[in-house]
Amino acid sequence: MIEFSTISWIVLAGALATYLTRIGGHLVLSRFQSIHPRVEAALNAVPAAVLTTLVAPAAVYSGTAETLTILIAAAASLYIPTMGAFVVGWVAIVVLRMFIG
Repeated sequence: MIEFSTISWIVLAGALATYLTRIGGHLVLSRFQSIHPRVEAALNAVPAAVLTTLVAPAAVYSGTAETLTILIAAAASLYIPTMGAFVVGWVAIVVLRMFIG
């Protein structure tokens, strides 16, 4: 039998924690007949808040190439669909890292 490594246990624990978090939120909200508009607004703001916590440190503490890429991708997202902005950001980081480092 194949022995599980530490990384395998960490992945399984992370998957279980993610599942329990998601199902827990669903179970709590399913007990209510309607959701208050403020709660719904707060829940709708969660994805943007999570994205901000991931992007902001990269913009502030990473190198020039990363900061410029975030600005380029943000500007692109104002004019093109999300997947297009993702591709623009991907190309920008590759090119900028080649020239800036």
